[in-house]
Amino acid sequence: MTPHVTNGMPAEALGRTGWHNWSGPNGGTCLEAKRLPGRRVALRQSADATGPALICPLDGFAAFLEAVKDGQADFLLTPPSAPTHTPAPAPTESTR
Repeated sequence: MTPHVTNGMPAEALGRTGWHNWSGPNGGTCLEAKRLPGRRVALRQSADATGPALICPLDGFAAFLEAVKDGQADFLLTPPSAPTHTPAPAPTESTR
């Protein structure tokens, strides 16, 4: 019997088969995805296969992938630039 699928449910409740893994040079913390019935996709962290699953509509996930291919998610891969600090102006005769 297929469980009622909800965002944040334990990924293990979606079954052990059908997960596809994307590995990287990050020490084993990888993303896994699984196609679900009802035009949905589940995502989980492989290092926490029993943890929560993010459930996305297939159309939304496809749009996300296209945006990634287009470079729109590149900001996630680069460290944020250091905030610039603008010193307060020195007090003048009129502000003392």
